[in-house]
Amino acid sequence: SFMEPHVSVVRPEPDGGLTIWSSTQGPFVVRDDIAQLTGLPTRKVRVMPMPVGGGFGGKIELLEPLLALLALRLRRPVRLVLARSHEFVVGRPAPSAHFELELGARRDGTLVALRGRFRYDNGASAGWHGGLTAGFLAGTYRIPNFDLQGLEVATNKTPVDAYRAPGATQAFFALESAMDELALALNIDPIELRLLNVSREGDPTPDGNQWPRVGSVEVLEAVKTHPLYAAPIGDHEAVGVALGSWGGARTPSAAGCRVEPDGTVAITVGSPDISGTATGLALIAAEAFGVTADKVRVETADTANAPFSATSSGSQVTYSVGGAVYEAAQEARRQLLEIATEELEAAAEDLDIVDGRVAVKGAPNRSVEITRLVQVSREFMGRHKPIEAVGRSAVQVASPMFTVQIARVKVDPDTGAYQLTGYAAIQDVGHAINPPEVEGQIHGGAVQALGRALGEELVYDGDGQLRSGSFLDYELPAADQIPNIDVRLIEVPSPVGPLGAKGVGEPPAIPGTAALANAVSRAAGVRVRNAPIDRSLLVRS
Repeated sequence: SFMEPHVSVVRPEPDGGLTIWSSTQGPFVVRDDIAQLTGLPTRKVRVMPMPVGGGFGGKIELLEPLLALLALRLRRPVRLVLARSHEFVVGRPAPSAHFELELGARRDGTLVALRGRFRYDNGASAGWHGGLTAGFLAGTYRIPNFDLQGLEVATNKTPVDAYRAPGATQAFFALESAMDELALALNIDPIELRLLNVSREGDPTPDGNQWPRVGSVEVLEAVKTHPLYAAPIGDHEAVGVALGSWGGARTPSAAGCRVEPDGTVAITVGSPDISGTATGLALIAAEAFGVTADKVRVETADTANAPFSATSSGSQVTYSVGGAVYEAAQEARRQLLEIATEELEAAAEDLDIVDGRVAVKGAPNRSVEITRLVQVSREFMGRHKPIEAVGRSAVQVASPMFTVQIARVKVDPDTGAYQLTGYAAIQDVGHAINPPEVEGQIHGGAVQALGRALGEELVYDGDGQLRSGSFLDYELPAADQIPNIDVRLIEVPSPVGPLGAKGVGEPPAIPGTAALANAVSRAAGVRVRNAPIDRSLLVRS
């Protein structure tokens, strides 16, 4: 559950329109849906996105349509904040799932077939996870024959929706558990088994396309020399590994760029910052324009003022919006240099931006301050146009992300207790535009994955009533359960992402549950098939 609960305010306006303040990941989704629901033209629905205190896919839209209808009916502002107990009931968590998988392989470990049956408990909501799940099961490894059938079941439980890597966390828990069982049955190193079969550039995808350049092999190779994997294993101790991947969302997006009188490069987007993306976008703009990042300001504007931008979800903001920011900053740079050509009597290709000035290459004494050029572009009766640019992107090709996580555990066979003694996450990020924030994203995702194995679970009684609807009953991982997480970044640049970057947010939340379950299974000698892990199964019989 996110720390900040859902909260929205809707105010009716004198012209019959609505202004909405909301902690939303998707302001344009909210605007368009409310316009359709109420019959208002989109110009009369204004969404003011607020900073999001944790989203993970669950804060795209929830309260806003209800409050919009109430505000129109009552003709007064309406505000609603969900209590924590309400979040558990209506906050739309991830669905539970049940899998039955069979893998067929040759004696050397080459996969030849996969048969899978799975079902999702979607509570009181429609389902959409199954299609994603089928793609992960059939496409991660080179499996020539597969037979998959999935069901999305509606029940009277809590409605569900996206939760950081929807459809992937469930699929990879099942798939990577099965791969670990296969490695044990064939007496093959689990990393070598994955290296033998993992999809790579040029391999067919389940939908008939081909895998682009990906870092699947690189992340697996990095495991073999990692100290957690290579160190000797003691009694009742084991190491577990699991692979995960995420294709990444893609949405056409636009961004604005203007240069202020003090030389600040101002970027305007419509995608809320929920994971430090504003800093990454600032670094992209700085690289494209030719200034340091401290000279860039990124603003998230409301839907009446922002260029259309992607929803902050699916690991797509840097990948989709970042390209628009790069193009906008480059166009603003071109406009600036165009004005400078007259001031310096030099061709644009002979100019560069250095330390807040536009200078002639090879002749640093021939220069003019950026602030002066901005002033010229805004002069009364001036002949130059203001430095204002728009960048657009419509990425057609995905840059899938691969990650491997390693868990080292020790199990007490007399009590079933286990201790996570070491953990590592190795992820292909394309190009780490801001390494500290990238590592922070991976730390957070890994802890979420471990939480599913350690105890996080929605528990219902026989009547379908939720029994774990508060933090007193819902078992979040404690600090002493999580060891230091060693993060290793692998950079296999995307050919289309800005500066070679790929998404980051979803992958680290995917393989950790299976990595821990595989480690515990090997240490206890009993196969773990459920998450959270039932410690009673680990007690020595």
